[in-house]
Amino acid sequence: MDVLDFAELRIRGDRRGIDLAAPQRPDFHHLIHVGAGTLRHTVDFSEHVLGPGSWLWVRSGQVHQYTPEDLAAARGTLVIWKPGFVDAEVPFEQGPLVPEGPHARAAQLALRHLTHEYADLSSIPLQAHIETLRLLLTVLLLRLAHARPDAPATHRPGGTFAHYHAAVERDFADTHRVADYAAALGYNTRTLTRATLAATGMTAKQYLDARILLEAKRLLVHTDAPAAEISRRLGFREPGDFSKFFRKRDGRTPQWFRAVARGATRAAESTENPTTR
Repeated sequence: MDVLDFAELRIRGDRRGIDLAAPQRPDFHHLIHVGAGTLRHTVDFSEHVLGPGSWLWVRSGQVHQYTPEDLAAARGTLVIWKPGFVDAEVPFEQGPLVPEGPHARAAQLALRHLTHEYADLSSIPLQAHIETLRLLLTVLLLRLAHARPDAPATHRPGGTFAHYHAAVERDFADTHRVADYAAALGYNTRTLTRATLAATGMTAKQYLDARILLEAKRLLVHTDAPAAEISRRLGFREPGDFSKFFRKRDGRTPQWFRAVARGATRAAESTENPTTR
């Protein structure tokens, strides 16, 4: 794991030739805390504005982008760790969190303790140091989890939607049929739809399609794979089926989305949209 401030992040980016404004899809978690100033941060194509006291957990596998001018002006801390380093459950709610009162103080204290122990490499054996970091990060994540308002029962581990969510995350590239998930989980489709509507405001099919669309966007932006290859990875029988699916839900062709999301052509937005051809 790693703990660094925004200034160090910029230094490392410059040293390694990493464009922090470009889409990134790392295989590790980021926990961002803003201490002062404002940081705009885009996660899976949604921009979040983080003010002082804000926290944002960017999960492994999500596509995210920094705003360099904000990163230069704001002050804050970034905690990075590989999946499996701690057992803390990733929160269903993915937006920024601003703890209040005792929750804010406890989270700050946990972060200060984690930062202190991270910098202290010599006073205890290495294995004890690593275990200390693991436990302190767990404390911080638990504090943040309990700083959120109580989640609906449908979001909690063991609920119908929680089971469906986990199955979709695991199998969305293998099957696009809600009936298959219902059969595998021992529910009927109406039960899954009721639970998903209560948890997300979407039907079970809409939720599944949104997850497939999100993965398509991640692959289009973060890889150079052609649409036909992405279609295959996502379980579509034909590339044309994937293009129809994408265009119906996003309003653009996969190629057009890729060009705009990457900023490949700023002028493109003022020219004819190829989806209308």
